[in-house]
Amino acid sequence: MTEIALGPVDEIPLGEARAFAVEDRQVAVFRLRDGTLRALDAVCPHRGGPLADGLADGRVVICPLHSYVYDLATGCEVANDGPAVTAYAVRADDDGTIRLRVRGRVSGGVG
Repeated sequence: MTEIALGPVDEIPLGEARAFAVEDRQVAVFRLRDGTLRALDAVCPHRGGPLADGLADGRVVICPLHSYVYDLATGCEVANDGPAVTAYAVRADDDGTIRLRVRGRVSGGVG
């Protein structure tokens, strides 16, 4: 596993999410209302909806296009028997930087 820095956690308001470019993929990082971080693939596999723009609570995010519902901890689609997305381990370090764990080598920058 490789851990990469995405940016300051304070750039994501409580209860919102942001998408980050990580190599050849987009990852949505959710900062829940209690401050917990969760991370999933940012693109819904059903029709390409932006999951970072979806409605999220403490357990799930709802794709804004067609209401597919993804478990924030596992990435499983829980309402329509749809395909899952990848869930990533994510944390904020002592300096308030978001750290994402990905498999394999990551050559650097995110945006």
